[in-house]
Amino acid sequence: MKIYIKNMACQSCVAYVKEALDEMDIVTVKVGLGEIETKADVTDDEKREFNKKIKKVGLELLEKKQGVIIEKIRKVMVEFVYHSDEKPNINFSTLLSGKLNLSYTYLSNFFSEVEATTIEQYLISLKIERVKEMIILEEFNLSEIAYKLHYSSAAHLSNQFKKVTGLSPSHFKKLKEKRRIAIQDL
Repeated sequence: MKIYIKNMACQSCVAYVKEALDEMDIVTVKVGLGEIETKADVTDDEKREFNKKIKKVGLELLEKKQGVIIEKIRKVMVEFVYHSDEKPNINFSTLLSGKLNLSYTYLSNFFSEVEATTIEQYLISLKIERVKEMIILEEFNLSEIAYKLHYSSAAHLSNQFKKVTGLSPSHFKKLKEKRRIAIQDL
């Protein structure tokens, strides 16, 4: 049985979900970002109990088809921004369409209707939050960050960063108060 979870965007979330499932003695085949596959069907009571457990950390079960599609789109975006160090040979719209086996036009229109923002804007917000994290951690210089996040240049990244945050990356680095936004709050 497949179960879908909203806001599951990191390996800490995966670990927490695995722990909650183990506590409930629900045997899984696979636990990934936004998606669980169980060996046996999960009862409605078990789903309610599980949902209570994961809500404590900002996660939530998805029941409706539209929520599942939105979460699949988000999952591809998170993987693209957080788990893809190499520049893909294709653009994001082609990647998304291929992973979900649906046309990008359909996905884009659907996402915009449900989320009141575009896929492009959400992806930019996600990338900027990742840039903030990388700047704060000081592991990479701006050119390396630009490459890892699939920007054409450090200048393009800087311009987009300033447009979204109102600050240059170097000014952001100097600030202590203005920090990152949680992915689920984007």
